Amino acid sequence: MEADPGLSTQRYPFAYDPAEPFVSRLGEWVADVFYDILPESGFEVRDEQIFMAYQLERAYGDKKTIMAEAGVGTGKTLVYLLYAVCYARYTGKPAVIACADESLIEQLVKPGGDIAKLAEHLDLQVDARLGKSPDQYVCLNKLSAVRFADEDAPVIEEVYESLPEFVNTPGTLQAFHPYGDRKQYPHLNDRQWNKINWDPFQDCFVCPKRQRCGLTLSRDHYRRSKDIIICSHDYYMEHVWTYEARKREGQLPLLPDHSSVVFDEGHLLEEAALNALSYKLKHRIFEELVTRLLEGEIRETLAERVDEAIESSERLFRLLDTYTVAIPGSERKEVRVEAPLVREIERLNGVLDAIGEELVFESGLFSLDGYQMRVVEEHLDMIQTALSLFRKEDGYICWAEESEDETTLSIMPRTVKEILNERVFNTGIPIVFSSATLSVDNSFRYVADSLGIDDFVSFSVASPYDYADKMQMKIAEQAVPGHAENENRLRDAAALLQESGGRALILFRTMEELRAFKQDIVHVPEAEGLRFMYEGDREISDLIAAFQQDEESVLCSVNLWEGLDVPGPSLSNVMIWSLPYPPQDPVFNAKRNASASPYEEIDLPYMLLRVKQGLGRLIRTSSDSGSAAILDESLYTQKEAKDRIAALLPEGVEWTTLAH
Repeated sequence: MEADPGLSTQRYPFAYDPAEPFVSRLGEWVADVFYDILPESGFEVRDEQIFMAYQLERAYGDKKTIMAEAGVGTGKTLVYLLYAVCYARYTGKPAVIACADESLIEQLVKPGGDIAKLAEHLDLQVDARLGKSPDQYVCLNKLSAVRFADEDAPVIEEVYESLPEFVNTPGTLQAFHPYGDRKQYPHLNDRQWNKINWDPFQDCFVCPKRQRCGLTLSRDHYRRSKDIIICSHDYYMEHVWTYEARKREGQLPLLPDHSSVVFDEGHLLEEAALNALSYKLKHRIFEELVTRLLEGEIRETLAERVDEAIESSERLFRLLDTYTVAIPGSERKEVRVEAPLVREIERLNGVLDAIGEELVFESGLFSLDGYQMRVVEEHLDMIQTALSLFRKEDGYICWAEESEDETTLSIMPRTVKEILNERVFNTGIPIVFSSATLSVDNSFRYVADSLGIDDFVSFSVASPYDYADKMQMKIAEQAVPGHAENENRLRDAAALLQESGGRALILFRTMEELRAFKQDIVHVPEAEGLRFMYEGDREISDLIAAFQQDEESVLCSVNLWEGLDVPGPSLSNVMIWSLPYPPQDPVFNAKRNASASPYEEIDLPYMLLRVKQGLGRLIRTSSDSGSAAILDESLYTQKEAKDRIAALLPEGVEWTTLAH
């Protein structure tokens, strides 16, 4: 269609008359893209892709939440990008694409990816910027603290030496540029990285290095995006949770106002919400916080209350060590909330009330720095809000975690659904859930109910690939008496790896399983000579790139059930080590306790979605082929699970049994 010179063609990739409905005109252009423009460039456009495009037009036109389930190979990313970018330009606000994890963020912007295709084939230059989670950046304070006092000092010193000159030497603003991203240090394993990265207990508001911090500079950069900000689910939920508090503190929200949100791999959003919408307390950090109040010329009564608060916090965390129980397969420990623990929580809450009253007097005397006092007050309010949840029977979920000999107490309100409904799903903007696995038994209620979504539209389209011709499926043989479970799985895994010549992804339910495999596989003669790569040994996107380049290698992972996109022979074999049921931790136990049928409503749907996602890593293009296997022998004692897994296999794919 020839453009009218009087119409706008600069802002949009099509002519648009402001007198006509924008989304309808956008839909017409998207139809042109898939019916005419892309086929002329040699693209194979599929009916499933066109169907999804029409469904998204409806969601954007009505500003609805939509569950868009589209199988592998339907080109769903390209479809939602067209709508998100153009709608962002129409509203003057960027769209947010929230991905399940940081590796997915990198894949979205990789060379040859869907954003690059928009520029190449549609002449649509997209301003896409990454808003990575804070824990993906170096913390200058933590880095300085461990430079010389740690067994990893040599590699940590390398990080320090690589910092830009302006970090430790005053420079002009023009010399500043983003730095400190996890991806820049691929050689660090997760344990080393966690010693120097940002964590929730860093108080950035009063950090003297804040204006020279890589995290701050990256945040300034992505805020200026005109089209798309790409972040993780965790980061988006952190934005939602901290929005009001940051405004009260005079801080900008983590993300600017935006026009729409796409949750890529949206079935994982609940886990991100649970991580973000929780309060985390640690004694050492609490002590550092309240002792700031002792720095001014304060009255003796306030100093006494501060000492009482520190002593009460010490007692509380000592009691936690007594009343916590480790949970196999989970980093979360169960907290047994018994009378002594509740009494100490009430005592600490009372002392914090007293400190709050004292600060009212101090504010009138101007003996404390006003900004510092506001920061402390905000933190104390947060702590009291968290501790007050213990007064509500069944009004909270709590757990403890151990790291570097320190205990962290996490407390989460049970009203997460209500918070999400109010602050995310009732904001009047289009919201797209995109994934190959959003439904269970053709229903979207499991994902919708877990997030408190009442009003949504949905559709489901299958993958266009011929799985019957491309995919072989195998399951472990029934347990052999006298053989250890792990011994059978190791033998099966080694045999399958020999068969495929490596080229495999092995998915584990927990890090404990992965570590045990890493320790045991070296003693299996059939695995000798195979090259294994393990999640946690290096930065994840660097690990994925190395796996793809080393065709005969084996990648072992806990978190790559979703989103891993490695087409070609490098991934010709997918193994599921054990059925990926949710852990028996406090968060999932709370969901089970609230359900009339915990296995059918919580455990089974979760496991089925994970299995479906894991198997989806195998066939990524029409030319891919390979085999998948479930090595968990317990499948034979779980008839319902076995039947349901068989039912979710692609049409024409039936499993055979591995022979021991």
